[in-house]
Amino acid sequence: MKSVEFENPALTRDLFGHQNINLDKISEAFDVKINSRGNSLLLHGDSGNIILAEKLLHQFYHLMENNFCFSDADFDAAITTIKLDNHTRLKDIFLTTIYKTVKNKPITPRNPAQKKYTEAIAKNDILFSIGPAGTGKTYIAMALAMAAFSRGEIKKIVLTRPAVEAGEALGFLPGDLAQKINPYLRPLYDALYDMMDIEKAKALIEQDIIEIAPLAFMRGRTLNNAFIILDEAQNTTSEQMKMFLTRIGYGSKAIITGDITQTDLPSRKKSGLVEAKNILTRIKGIEFIYFSKDDVVRHRLVSNIIDAYEKKQDRK
Repeated sequence: MKSVEFENPALTRDLFGHQNINLDKISEAFDVKINSRGNSLLLHGDSGNIILAEKLLHQFYHLMENNFCFSDADFDAAITTIKLDNHTRLKDIFLTTIYKTVKNKPITPRNPAQKKYTEAIAKNDILFSIGPAGTGKTYIAMALAMAAFSRGEIKKIVLTRPAVEAGEALGFLPGDLAQKINPYLRPLYDALYDMMDIEKAKALIEQDIIEIAPLAFMRGRTLNNAFIILDEAQNTTSEQMKMFLTRIGYGSKAIITGDITQTDLPSRKKSGLVEAKNILTRIKGIEFIYFSKDDVVRHRLVSNIIDAYEKKQDRK
């Protein structure tokens, strides 16, 4: 049994959450019973688990003292992080602001893997990010692109992904070109509009400062002073990946993201991302960062779903 007390009543209420929802999450995650009274807590359970729960509570309280406003996703990610490595200092992760959204909300890493990813992007001109959906691969890359643009380090942001379901021909789909390609690029627009005022984003797109286009549109170009993000790269062919990587010009940075377990290519086609992983790992200036299901920062059930599918695959 351990007693824990906090000084600031307002911060304490936010830490505990509405109807003590955050305490319930900690209780379930660390298998401890928590009784609250005012600013005080009484923790019951295994001594090791009590230490972990107390460490999380104190670290988050100190974050809040530094004006950190956390979301449910932040809190869930912190629980996972402490469970995986109880030596992690949460302030080293959550107080690293990558970019502030149009609503002035800071975008920060949410776990050590995202922190490492952020640092690797800063150090390398070409970086591959491989892992399951929900690990923040594309979102963080876009936040870093926006930050680099706001600092004047680049003149253009290019967001691209292969339109593999349409075979990149797109001709048989109804509507004009924009209507044909829009469904494949929608996730990139969604992330962009989450970070920037929609009207400002549309103005930058019209000025061709931000370009969102299918991968086929990159052919024959050289992109200088640009931050280029290739999303869903597992659906590139070997030829497309080589074409994309050779578009990189001076002053540019390229981030390639994908999940090699979710390839939509025809069975006879080899994934360009898988091939790149095998042949480019020793080139200086190119780095590969890998995420796992433990790094998923979406709803907690997403990680459980990924785990269930992996177990099914292992049984085959």
